[in-house]
This record gives sequence, C-alpha cells and structure tokens, in this order.
Amino acid sequence: MLAVRVIQDQGIAVEGINFYTGFCVEGHTHAIRRQDQDKKKRNNALWVAEQLGIKLHIIDVIEEYKDIVINPKHGYGANLNPCLDCKGFMVGKAREWLPKLAADFIITGEVVGQRPMSQRRDTMPVIARESGANERLLRPLSAKLLPPTLPEQEGWVEREKLFAFNGRGRKPQIALAEHYGLHDYAQPAGGCCFLTNPEYSAKLNDLWQARGSKQYEFDDIMLLKIGRHIRPCANFKLIVGREEGENNYLEGYRKQFTHLHASSHSGPLALIDGVYNDTDLVLAARLVARFGQGRDAEHVTIEIGEPGKQPQRLEVSPMPSAEIPQSWYI
Repeated sequence: MLAVRVIQDQGIAVEGINFYTGFCVEGHTHAIRRQDQDKKKRNNALWVAEQLGIKLHIIDVIEEYKDIVINPKHGYGANLNPCLDCKGFMVGKAREWLPKLAADFIITGEVVGQRPMSQRRDTMPVIARESGANERLLRPLSAKLLPPTLPEQEGWVEREKLFAFNGRGRKPQIALAEHYGLHDYAQPAGGCCFLTNPEYSAKLNDLWQARGSKQYEFDDIMLLKIGRHIRPCANFKLIVGREEGENNYLEGYRKQFTHLHASSHSGPLALIDGVYNDTDLVLAARLVARFGQGRDAEHVTIEIGEPGKQPQRLEVSPMPSAEIPQSWYI
C-alpha cells in the first residue's frame, strides 16, 4: 500500500498484480474457524486495490508455482517457505505482464533487512537478476539504500522522493501510513503464506513422506488447513473436523474420500486419506468415536461411506485418550 502511494504521489499510474498460489488463503480459514469469527472476511488484495483506487489483476499460478515449492533453488526458510525463489518467481511473472499492461517498470513493498531470506541487501539483487526484471524493479521504500534503477536513471521517478527504510522495525512504515491516512491494514509483521507456518509445514512434509513424492494437488493443500490430522499408520491418516465450520467444509469431500461420522451421538465428520484394510477401518472408527459426544459411552455407532460402495455401520468402543500416542498427531 505504501509503495503504491509513494509512486502515485509522483503522478504515476499504478496497477496491481496478485498471484494466487493456493497457499495464501487467509480469508478462507477466517470464514471456517469459530476462533476467527471476529476477523474480517475479505480478499485482502481486492480490498487493498479498492483503497488505493487501482486496477487489480488476480493471476492463478497454482500449477506453475508447484515447482517453486517442490524444488526451490535457494532452499527453504525455517519451515517449507521457499521465500527467495517465491519472490523471484512473482517478480518474473510481473515482468511478463509489463508489455500486456503497457507498463514501464515494477514496484514492490520490500524493505532492506525486513525478511531473513528474500529481503536482505545481498539477496535483493538476486531477485532482480533471476526474475529478469533487472533495473526495471524498483523498491520505493528502500530505494535510497540501493543502486539507482532504470526508472530513477531515466527520470520517470524522482529518487529524492523515495525512502531509505531498513530493518525489521515497522515504525517508519506505520508513520508513513498515518501520513497517507491508511488506518486499516494487515498486521505489519503478518503474512498469509501457510508455508511459513510450522504446523502447516509439518502436515505438508508428512503428506510428502506418506506418498513418497513431493507432488500435490490443490485439494491436498486446502485440506492441510482443516481439522485434526492423525496418522495412526504409515498407510493412512484421518482428517477430523474440530467444529461445525470444518465439518461443513469436509462435507464437500464426501464423494472423494471414505468418510466417517457417529450416528448414535453428536460428533465430527472425518475423512480417511490413504489406503486401509478392515482392521484400519475399525481403528479409524474408534478414533472418530473418541472425538465425539460418545467418547465416554460403551459403544458408538459409526456410519462409514466409501466412494462407490454401500454405506456400512460399525459398533465400536471409543479409543481412550491415553491410548492415542502424541506421535499420531501431525
């Protein structure tokens, strides 16, 4: 938001590009979880574009982005976040859009020293070079700390009106936001990329190990955000809804996955992801019974639906919490 305002102040028209990878789905989870009820339900990119009065292009890069997640040239951060490769990929895609938009250069809101991988003084030139943007990539908030770019050299942008922000602190940015009358914005240190989340990364890594491949589909990465993930065996895991919103979401996958729920007591909907035998199915049913209102009952009736098969019922005793190893929870 700040980078756009700074450039707009110089009379330059700006258009926004938002790349949809499938991993940045903050509004989606806010709409599902009860704990997020108070958070605003909106597409932040669209909302920001509206506040700035700019046109926004939302580009689906889910398939192209897979190679960045699976084979990052520069490796991962603290979790499964390929930040340096990610930034280079997105700037490169923006470069491809320059002629389509009759645009002359690219701006980002990057600040020198703000992020440990992609926003270091030594990695910023790597992004410019590997993306192919080179001197057409301008970072207005830190421009005075970096070599002059083509827009500055050509006089399209006045370098003296740009900034020299540096480091992890956000006080100068917050002050600039106040100057521009921007009072509603995402948390300064926030981010919506689930690949930076330790719990999400653990689930993705578990998925890769279980399948023996780093390939994934869109539904895979969406389901990693939902429910308890319990792997009692190497060959399958359970995805158990934790509340009504998650149960409703999992309902949409009943035709794709074997699903279980208690009919004798209130409880969650669960999906089985993987291959299983009859013994595994009984174990899964006992686990589902444990997370419902029948957890203390002697027996719970579990309804099981398998794609392409007639539904069946199992009478099971709920598995006691003490018998569920912590290692089963992903």
